[in-house]
Amino acid sequence: MNYAEFTKALAGLTPRRKEVLMKVLAFKTDQEIASQLHITEATVRKHIADTCVCFGLSRSENRRSSHRQELFSLFTKYSPGLINKDAVYSTNYPKILISYYQGTEPDKSLALELESALKASGYEVFIVNGSLRMATHGLQQIYAELNQCDYLLLLLSTLAASSEMVTEEVRWAKALQDTRPDSKPGILPIRINCPSHLLNHDLRGYLRGMPQREWRSPNDTPNLVQGVLEFLASGDNPASNNSSFVPTPELPRENAQFPNPYSLTPNHPPQPVAEPELPMGQVELASAFYVERPGIDQRCYEAIAKPGALIRIKAPRQMGKTSLMARILQRSTILGYRTVPLSFQLADSKVFTDLDQFLQWFCAVVALELQLPARLGDYWNGIFGSKVSCKSYFERYLLANTTEPLVLGLDEVDRVLQYPELTSDFFGLLRAWHEEAKNREIWRKLRLVVVHSTEVYVPMDINQSPFNVGLPIELPEFKSVQVQDLAQRHGLAWATSEIDRLMVMVGGHPYLVRLALYYIARQEITLSQLLETAPTDAGLYSDHLRRHLWNLSQHPELAAALYKVVSADSPIQLESIPGFKLQSMGLVHLRGNEVTPRCNLYRDYFRVRLAPSP
Repeated sequence: MNYAEFTKALAGLTPRRKEVLMKVLAFKTDQEIASQLHITEATVRKHIADTCVCFGLSRSENRRSSHRQELFSLFTKYSPGLINKDAVYSTNYPKILISYYQGTEPDKSLALELESALKASGYEVFIVNGSLRMATHGLQQIYAELNQCDYLLLLLSTLAASSEMVTEEVRWAKALQDTRPDSKPGILPIRINCPSHLLNHDLRGYLRGMPQREWRSPNDTPNLVQGVLEFLASGDNPASNNSSFVPTPELPRENAQFPNPYSLTPNHPPQPVAEPELPMGQVELASAFYVERPGIDQRCYEAIAKPGALIRIKAPRQMGKTSLMARILQRSTILGYRTVPLSFQLADSKVFTDLDQFLQWFCAVVALELQLPARLGDYWNGIFGSKVSCKSYFERYLLANTTEPLVLGLDEVDRVLQYPELTSDFFGLLRAWHEEAKNREIWRKLRLVVVHSTEVYVPMDINQSPFNVGLPIELPEFKSVQVQDLAQRHGLAWATSEIDRLMVMVGGHPYLVRLALYYIARQEITLSQLLETAPTDAGLYSDHLRRHLWNLSQHPELAAALYKVVSADSPIQLESIPGFKLQSMGLVHLRGNEVTPRCNLYRDYFRVRLAPSP
């Protein structure tokens, strides 16, 4: 279900069903709802079942099944502001959620000290750690607590900084902030011996503009605890300019006792999300572990040098799309072009609610990256409409103020595809700009790199879509020779048999391969140990697998479709949209109409975790 379908289903509910739904989202029991609305509990349950059918969460043959969690997941995704709307809190003190990665030191001790101090001051505290994330119903509990808490106290060690699950929790907290009038929950980041440059890109983007404290030794604990208590007592918003949550000054990077995360010898785990922007000075993304795909990188470098170029990079998540885009932008900079990397994943949700607001945001961000004043009022005219104003802004202002070609790297455009009311207009605009370059000199300056993982199944006029023009690039998995090369770069003298053993489990998935090689190279695990526990919650890939499970729990129809795939011993056929979505998530291979698990890691893990309860 997409946003438009969700909105239509919500609008189509009868007043009574909507009334019952609001009580459910306020965590009321059937008995409480029946009492408050003066109806029977059986009637309550019937209204809930009918509502689930309206949202596509159940069919007539399984109406008796409970789908409350799926309802919460759906509203968590599309309308979190309705959750807990009229819930009554048992205390006037804020509810604090403390999140840390796992029960290792010093994370655990600091979390316990903060919990003790907060409880002693009367606050209600809930702890999220590695054990809860792996618990049977842990993800559902985290959903509920994030929806109810006032503040998220985020403890970020170097492991947490590269954790996919921690990043998902912060992403969800940010989504809640965007939809709530009180901008709750407030996020208080505390980095534990973790300089900011070690945060993965998405996490750094979500925390941008927020004051961050840093813990460097046990001597910092008393002042840190006191600072948190003083901040909570003030009632400030941590992101406000006047917040009492004073950030810790960052150590100069050249003097900090932390190795470069992209140096030749691996000292930190591979990041789950690559860096789209070009760093200043030395380009750290020219990493010793970046593997060029034969014929792909060079084709992109040649294409971007052509006037009016449009390069479309498509692949599932964590396959190297953003890394390739960064190198295209790097090559453009070497050629003397102006470059603007823009990730839609980092935009606030409210930006996508209106085409005019979205296009103004888009223009303003590009101007900001080019170090130009926005001046939207000089070029935006409501009489002509948003798209004409946007085109005028680029043509008469942005392109007119540069003599060099301008390369826009548009990353995570899947975010835009979630809003069908924007999709056709925005992508039609990009296509129009590309076509203008064939006829007008000024538009020949503009070159576009569009990065996405989602199959574009939103209906669009073939003559208005940018997804059927330009240079299409679809990134394949690594082949065994490339995995062998990566192993050598990690200092591992592996034979073909060892390469084959790893690839039987994870295929040629770039991130999964690199994660294995990193820990094996550091002698923290052997290949045999890794393979034995890989498809379990105790294995190396637990965090990665739990993130997928988290996302699938919000889309029961995809979870059911994936279970069919992993349970089959041979390729099966799915309806087109579930197949496309599972492929975009990187969980399956889609060849024609036949669907298979992307690798045995996913087959073995999800065959167990998605199995119906007996």
